[in-house]
Amino acid sequence: MTALVLGPLLRYVDATSATVWVETAAPGEVAVTAGEHRAAARTFGAHGHHYALVELDGLAPATITPYVVHVDGEQVWPSTDPELADFPPSVISTLEPGKPLRLAFGSCRVSVDHGADGTAAFGVDALRAYALFMAGLTESGSEDPGERWPDLALFLGDQVYADETSDPMRDFIAARRDPEQPPWFELRDYEEYARLYRLAWSEPALRWLLSTVPSAMIFDDHDIRDDWNTSWTWRQAMESTDWWHDRVVGGLAAYWVHQHLGNLGPTERRGDELWKRISTYDGPGELDVSDALDALADRADQHPDTYRWSFARDFDTQARLVVVDSRAARVLEPARRSMLDPGELMWLDAQLRGDVEHLLVGTSLPFLLAPGLHHAESFGEAIAEGAWGRPGKWLGELFRRRADLEHWAAFERGFRDVAEILLEVAGGRRGRAPRTITFLSGDVHHSYLAEAWPRHGTVASRILQAVCSPIRNPLPRSMRSLTGIAAKRPAAMIGRLLSLAGRVPLEPLRWAVVQGPWYANNLAVLELDPRGIRMRWVSGQVVDGDPERPRLRREATLDPVG
Repeated sequence: MTALVLGPLLRYVDATSATVWVETAAPGEVAVTAGEHRAAARTFGAHGHHYALVELDGLAPATITPYVVHVDGEQVWPSTDPELADFPPSVISTLEPGKPLRLAFGSCRVSVDHGADGTAAFGVDALRAYALFMAGLTESGSEDPGERWPDLALFLGDQVYADETSDPMRDFIAARRDPEQPPWFELRDYEEYARLYRLAWSEPALRWLLSTVPSAMIFDDHDIRDDWNTSWTWRQAMESTDWWHDRVVGGLAAYWVHQHLGNLGPTERRGDELWKRISTYDGPGELDVSDALDALADRADQHPDTYRWSFARDFDTQARLVVVDSRAARVLEPARRSMLDPGELMWLDAQLRGDVEHLLVGTSLPFLLAPGLHHAESFGEAIAEGAWGRPGKWLGELFRRRADLEHWAAFERGFRDVAEILLEVAGGRRGRAPRTITFLSGDVHHSYLAEAWPRHGTVASRILQAVCSPIRNPLPRSMRSLTGIAAKRPAAMIGRLLSLAGRVPLEPLRWAVVQGPWYANNLAVLELDPRGIRMRWVSGQVVDGDPERPRLRREATLDPVG
């Protein structure tokens, strides 16, 4: 077995520091060398797996430096794997103060093969097509080869699918337990999550991309299970099973290791109690954190106010990125139902402020759905919560769960709270108003751009909702007509009449879909420049019948706004 099981993943990077994550086959010391800079860390153990997070500091701003990874003195990266031989060296690109931010984002990526069968079933993997293009291994008919690398790739949920498993994952499950028993071919525990991440991040092009583009991530429902935390009755039904506890604890524990740790900068990470224990350990052998990790995950599930998955970071004064947990921090009790618990809302309230050129808010679920869908979801919540009495509650809950009505619109209290904060920022009551306030989201398996305005008065900021979904998991054709209709004005009017019938008050915002929807697998790229914010959505196209070498093409473009 190779000393390097998974990675390296380049995670948090700023002007002078970088974080590299790996999984190794055995306990040991992992060293990362970039030019004259070297840093090392001992592995920590979790459920029989071994991980290290290596933090380099003192780097020079605006530099691009190839790096090498050693485990116990043996070079493991760059890899000698022939499948990686054609890819350029992995590099650490530190941020250049004042340079306009460039950010790629998207969500929802299944891990299936990239041959003819996988492509026929799920389309071309847009992230892999982007990786091949950026590696110089494919040409493009529409994307400018001279464009620079993104400063950050932001993955907005469903990096892994714990409930819709691929054939290789099913083979792994069948080899260790009876898949005829619950939870069947869905994931059960940490061990199965570790294998799922390995399948998701091992494909050569993706592995190279993740080793050289800094990344940030937040979960969505399929990282745990479809409709995770939709409602109180959904939660009670899950907790009545004999398998859910192991599933959610394993999922959140694996998320902490594989995704969350690398989201944090050095200062924020030092404030994490479990990381503090790992990073200060000087005892014999490898520190095993399995029990402490499971306890953290269990507490975070049962008492969401005890742990925060959301995070924020600044890019000079040009941009602030706030990434919000819209899954685990929900309040589900009917009398208090909200997308965010009081502590999470207070944290978000403190993060949303002006005095930056552009405020970016990442949330896996679109804050602004197509108006027709938004009003249908708010109507469904009102009925389920008793607006039409007891019979309506039962029908509303059935409707909510069958139709997946669990976005911000279905948590009307939380939607209104955030909308009011948003208008204060846009109106210049929380510092100088940003030029743009842009929500970045995924989840809905189609992409679009919406713009919002205050229902009363005016604001100084342009308010946008940009959705990029899926990276690879297209919306069934039977659903595409519905989403297209929901984006039209007549559907918005009908939906608003429905929500009025449910006694839903007027929202403080009004909005419309101004571009889209689009249904291709795609990745969005956002760039700030002196004229404002501009975006493009790119996808992969099979050329000459070769699904292994898709060509990158542009699906849509947003000219500078702001």
